[in-house]
Amino acid sequence: MKKIGKVLFFSFLTLISVQTFAQKIGIQGGINLANMLVEDDEATYSEDFTMNLGYNAGVTFELGLGKLLSLEVGAMADTKGFKWELDGGTMKANVLYADIPVLLKVGPQLGPLKVFGAAGPYIGYGITGKLISIPDEGSKVTEDIEFGDTQDDYLKRLDYGAKFGVGAEVMGITIGAYYSLGLANISPVTEGGAKINHKVISVSLGYKLGL
Repeated sequence: MKKIGKVLFFSFLTLISVQTFAQKIGIQGGINLANMLVEDDEATYSEDFTMNLGYNAGVTFELGLGKLLSLEVGAMADTKGFKWELDGGTMKANVLYADIPVLLKVGPQLGPLKVFGAAGPYIGYGITGKLISIPDEGSKVTEDIEFGDTQDDYLKRLDYGAKFGVGAEVMGITIGAYYSLGLANISPVTEGGAKINHKVISVSLGYKLGL
């Protein structure tokens, strides 16, 4: 009985302490500038790639951990990929991922304004994608990006990496700028040192509501 009493007592203290922290739920959306690193032991094929414009949108839950710290978990739709300008036209890869970032946010409250820096891991799952060829002359050609682990596939579905950012919040309105660095090798074939990684710069605007 004493052990049960201790468990209940500490569970009660934990529940009370969590409830005393500020909790916020939010929505956010914005633009992504996506690129990819594509290389193997012989060459880096993505040297001439440029940023491809896309979007981000989703919901967040933030748990305060004191005056300076908070933990934010998101469920985001993120577009990734690249853009490649060629003499004869343009090629683009538009890839939609479902990402879950977990960010530790640090920053002071300056009156109504809160500024913060954020860092943490993310994990993503490839939903769908298109490879688009736009020649200077002729018709646009679109091909589905196949996900899998064979040489006939374009990309692996699972992505993960690190996300960093800075931002500000005032009266529930938030703005942030982030950089996501893919650490997962999403190349289905890895012979010869083949490697593909995502790189995404994002800017988002959102609104948070206290619970």
